Amino acid sequence: MNEADTCRKFIVPKLQAAGWDNEPHRLSEQVTFTDGRIVVAGGKARRRKGKRADYILRYRPDIMLAVVEAKASYKAVGDGLQQAKDYAETLGVKFAYSSNGTGIIEFDFLTGVEREVSDFPTPDELWQRLQDAQKASPKATEHLLAPAHSLVGKIPRYYQEIAVNRAIGAIAGGRKRVLLTMATGTGKTVVAFQICWKLWSSRWNRTGEHRRPRILYLADRNILVDDPKDKTFTPFGEARHKIEGGDASQSREMYFSTYQSIAADDRRPGLYRTYSPDFFDLVIVDECHRGSARDDSSWREILDYFEPAYKLGLTATPKHKDNIDTYGYFGDPVYTYSLRQGIEDGFLAPYRVHRIVTTFDAAGWRPSKDDLDRYGRSIPDEQYHTPDFERVVSLRARTEAVAKHLTEFLKNTDRFAKTIVFCVDQEHADEMRRALNNLNADLVQKYPDYVCRVTSAEGDVGRGHLGRFQDVETATPVILTTSQLLTTGVDAPTCKNVVLVRLIGSMVEFKQIIGRGTRVRDDYGKLFFNILDYTGSATRLFADPEFDGDPARVTEQEIDSEGTPTQPEEVLSEDDEAEPDDPGQPVFDDATQPQRRKFYFDGGQVEIAAHLVYELDPEGRQLRVVSYSEYAASRVRTLFPSVTEMRDAWADPGKRREIIDRLEERGIDFNEVAKAVNLPEADPFDLLCHLAYNAPVRTRRERAKRLQKEKKDFFERFGPEAQQILAELLEKYAEHGTAQFVLPDVLEVPPLSTHGNPLEIARFFGGEDKLVSAVHELQTLLYAA
Repeated sequence: MNEADTCRKFIVPKLQAAGWDNEPHRLSEQVTFTDGRIVVAGGKARRRKGKRADYILRYRPDIMLAVVEAKASYKAVGDGLQQAKDYAETLGVKFAYSSNGTGIIEFDFLTGVEREVSDFPTPDELWQRLQDAQKASPKATEHLLAPAHSLVGKIPRYYQEIAVNRAIGAIAGGRKRVLLTMATGTGKTVVAFQICWKLWSSRWNRTGEHRRPRILYLADRNILVDDPKDKTFTPFGEARHKIEGGDASQSREMYFSTYQSIAADDRRPGLYRTYSPDFFDLVIVDECHRGSARDDSSWREILDYFEPAYKLGLTATPKHKDNIDTYGYFGDPVYTYSLRQGIEDGFLAPYRVHRIVTTFDAAGWRPSKDDLDRYGRSIPDEQYHTPDFERVVSLRARTEAVAKHLTEFLKNTDRFAKTIVFCVDQEHADEMRRALNNLNADLVQKYPDYVCRVTSAEGDVGRGHLGRFQDVETATPVILTTSQLLTTGVDAPTCKNVVLVRLIGSMVEFKQIIGRGTRVRDDYGKLFFNILDYTGSATRLFADPEFDGDPARVTEQEIDSEGTPTQPEEVLSEDDEAEPDDPGQPVFDDATQPQRRKFYFDGGQVEIAAHLVYELDPEGRQLRVVSYSEYAASRVRTLFPSVTEMRDAWADPGKRREIIDRLEERGIDFNEVAKAVNLPEADPFDLLCHLAYNAPVRTRRERAKRLQKEKKDFFERFGPEAQQILAELLEKYAEHGTAQFVLPDVLEVPPLSTHGNPLEIARFFGGEDKLVSAVHELQTLLYAA
């Protein structure tokens, strides 16, 4: 009896008998709970299979309790237990089961005990065991069991359910400060909404009174407040209110505000003092790593003032020296969902990091004697480096070289790939916009908003550009230049390129910036994204492998002052990098800077000295190889220790397809490999054998001619028409590769289609089976030696 029969005849009836199919419980069958990791091979991306549990047992629709893995009746009862335990750990549940239909093995994470049981426990039995172990109070349980709200088009992912339930359990259990750490793009706003909804609908509050709670949602930017209020939190209806413009209404329950709207300043003592310290039951701090928890922060005054309230912090960045105050204030997170895990699950896009360094950035720039800037001022005779560019001295040649290189990159990839360019300040963003506009004038003629600047100076116009950029149905604008405005809080699901032309000194800010590209949109072909770093130092901020994983491939490429590559791209290991310049320079606030606060030099020549590319390998590890071709060779040798083993497998069309799929899963694309070693005409088999085993390289045409010359007896077994068809098949292979052996597709295109339809062609070989056999044998002979 196979696994499906075991499930249908034995396991499902036992689960139903235990009550798991009765309301309000759930018996979820064949649940795929991850999307499957995205693997990038060359310029193409494909998904691996997602993780699928045979059964997930739910006490309530949004509360998972256990995982059950089923095996065929002829297998041991515990054969599925390890998989069930792995899934249970991922899903955050405490019970795992394996069954072959006749027996049941249980693993209890609460006690560490593994045992055989006669029946599945009932939902109430399992729930009570969990509550007893966690010492949860009946009141806290009541709030946890409150139903979540069904948001249209937003089916909760497993980690969002975990985050909601962990936070609710902590708050309802009396923990005054709670922290959730979730990577950008994983839906923190949805999680915050569900937490608020469950607490609000179950009438949780700080004092235990019979009333709904008063909740304050705080952030430091209007976009981080307006978006949740007007979109995700709309089910709260009239209970919502935004505190702004001095309007401190006290008649609502779901409040939204920026720190700036209620903080003290030179004109007023602080609008927050209009409310009593015990007015709010819960304060949610979005992007809480952005300074709100620092002891000396004016925003910290607000949190301290509302001391009686519970505090829930939301952040995308793990504990680091840049945000140590956040973790000191909130404590360790009750749940963490990292960028690494998001990429592994396929919910977030993997990335390829391009490190491009100009000669000015590599060696520094020093003015010549008597050099004057754009305004006739003498430039101090000093050596200027990356931290000085566009802060102390503005170099037009550098900006134009970067713009030229970026334009060529887009021309070689996709000129309509949504791109955000982070510049040093608003002025720099405008100069970069102008340079990119002029280099793409052919497209700007048709699309005047192809390149736009979006900074605080643009106001509503800039917000309009941003709105169209975010709209997946709108082609333009394609490139946005900005300084600080778009570093966080901007959901741009189709953004394929994140470009850094300013030095990033903070890991927190860096991870917020790359979060602009991590969203996945399968329906729009957005499965991975590029980070183009022109400062030559930001890639060091990926040095947090537990959270992010490592970028994977490194290539280097020099370009000249026109932004044109002067040498082929070469893959390097991370160990080959030089130490970056010290980024310890302040970031100026555009609004407070005096006019002409820097020197503007319009002369000189700059070249791109290096172009390196990092990308994640399919296992999430750093590629530490000299070249892409060497990486491909090592993967081939892992699959096939000898050339003989590979030839035997490759000659079989069915096995060949399996080999190609396995190599693609490991990030190997034949076209990319052929391009890397400049052998575009080589047969894929010969190419891989050459790289992996140092075998001689043959082109496809050489293989075809050799077969026709040495295996004439094979062709002579068929009639003239069949011989002509086989010769034409070989010619198709010589021109385009082994994909031309796919039947019946290849028979429907010229010149083979001139012999008739597939059935008529098959008659020349004595029938369909004999045609298939002849083409199969042709391929076997093709790779016989």
